[in-house]
Amino acid sequence: MRLRGVGRRYGLGGPWVLRGVDLEVPPGSLTRIQGHNGSGKSTLLRLLAGIDAPSAGRITGRPPTAYVPERFPAELPFSALGYLTHLGRIHGLSRAAAARGAGEWLERFGADGYAGTPLAELSKGTSQKIAVAQALLASPGLLILDEAWTGLDQAARRVLDTAVAERVADGGAVVFVDHDPRRLAGVPDRVLRVTETRLEPVDGTVRPSAAQDGPGAGPRVRVEAEGVPGAGLPGEPAGAVVREYGPAPAPPPAAASSASASASYGPAPAHGSGSGADGPAGRGVRLTVEVGAADSDGLLRTLLTAEPPWHIRAVTTINDNDTQEPARGAKEKA
Repeated sequence: MRLRGVGRRYGLGGPWVLRGVDLEVPPGSLTRIQGHNGSGKSTLLRLLAGIDAPSAGRITGRPPTAYVPERFPAELPFSALGYLTHLGRIHGLSRAAAARGAGEWLERFGADGYAGTPLAELSKGTSQKIAVAQALLASPGLLILDEAWTGLDQAARRVLDTAVAERVADGGAVVFVDHDPRRLAGVPDRVLRVTETRLEPVDGTVRPSAAQDGPGAGPRVRVEAEGVPGAGLPGEPAGAVVREYGPAPAPPPAAASSASASASYGPAPAHGSGSGADGPAGRGVRLTVEVGAADSDGLLRTLLTAEPPWHIRAVTTINDNDTQEPARGAKEKA
């Protein structure tokens, strides 16, 4: 997707909110937009999403796009499930696929108990979960998030963090605005600032490519995954460090809460009755890998497309003050 000389103003004689914006949004990229209140961030996101048309310049190559607005219009004559199913149909899904996806996202965000509740009766936090879920339903090629984390509880924010990583790992582009400077810190391919109608890179945040950076350079990401019993260690990008590889701990007697389960994605590992090569009978394999942020997409793609696929439990950015423990192999944990 490309923007060339794009400008936007409201009314023929109105002041320019944006002017002369040139931008490329490649597949598999994550872009953060910054700027003070009223600088034009939301206007830029609406242009990217196709909600508004540019007053000048051209936008070409827009892929299938989903948009989470800053404010969700809750006064609509739908139940939560009905609204998501309707939006799924608009995104091109069959009715069955839309209903199935709606149910899955409601469960993932811990909102499945509100499936039949009218939108107007939902709390602000639950309404925001619905707003985010509708954008994720059809796995869009371009995902636009305008303060999408605002109003979500901590568990739901982790779900959205993980969903963003999943979209990028699957080749989608994500552009987002968030008031919290720690949101996905160190992960975006670039950070851009809207200032005085222009769009400018924030110094030191634009990475040309993973190849130019060098393996494992820059910020690092920790990926925690779980595989079926006996799952072999997958190939990792150069510079990756395996921190844990061995039998998963025995599950607790009670089922995991929706809050903890919602922070992961991918199919749940199948715990069979046989004895895995790397763990006790019926136990899956736990894997924790630290890798350069530029290479994390490739690792996630490898794990999710393995046969059988790994279950991704968490994707987190490693802060500079995090303790780095020695790598532990399966034999050390057995």
